[in-house]
Parts: sequence; structure tokens; C-alpha cells
Amino acid sequence: MDKVIKKKSLAMVVLKSLLVSYIITGVSLLLLALLLFKFDLDRGKIAVGIILIYIISSFLGGFIIGKSMKSRKFIWGMAIGCSYFIVLMIVSFMVNKTIQSDWMNIATTFIMCIGGGMLGGMLS
Repeated sequence: MDKVIKKKSLAMVVLKSLLVSYIITGVSLLLLALLLFKFDLDRGKIAVGIILIYIISSFLGGFIIGKSMKSRKFIWGMAIGCSYFIVLMIVSFMVNKTIQSDWMNIATTFIMCIGGGMLGGMLS
């Protein structure tokens, strides 16, 4: 019985971490779109903004799960970063019906998400 309760609470912590990450992502992307509209940002600044959003969102998800876990916080942060990336790719594929980026950009995004989550877990 005790293991079932622990599994449910672990699932809730993981879902909470991912939910916060995606709420931060959504709000940040809306803010970036507003900045694009107001200031007519070039492609480079938009790319930097998106990269920062991915890193900050996965960092906060890793930080939240790291606060909840007693040990191996960096591994839990990496798991949240990986989960964040996987959901991001699934949603992107569902919307676009194809992968619109090359493998180098996908690998770089993967490393940024995992690194952000790991750093968040380590600093929690």
C-alpha cells in the first residue's frame, strides 16, 4: 500500500514539474511574440529568445522536482528535461505533421533541455 502512495505522489511531482515548465513556456512564448510584434525583432534575436525559454523552462521544472526529491536531484532534473523535450517534439510533430528541423538542431535542443533540467535539480 505504501509503495502505491509513493508512486502516485511521484507521478504528481513529475506532472507538476512538467506543467509548470509548459506554463512558463507558453507565457514566455506569448511575451516573445508580443516583443516581435512591437519591436520587429530579427530572426537571430527570436532564436536566442526561444533557446532561453527552453533552458529556463526546463531549469524550473528540474528545480521543482529537485526540491521534492531527497537524493539524486540532478538525475531527476535530467529526467524532467528529457520529458520536457519529448513532449515538445511530440506536440511539434502533431502540429506540423513533420520534423521541420535538422538533426543537429534537434540534438542541440535536447542537450539544452536536459542540461537546464539537470542544473535546476542540482541547484534545488
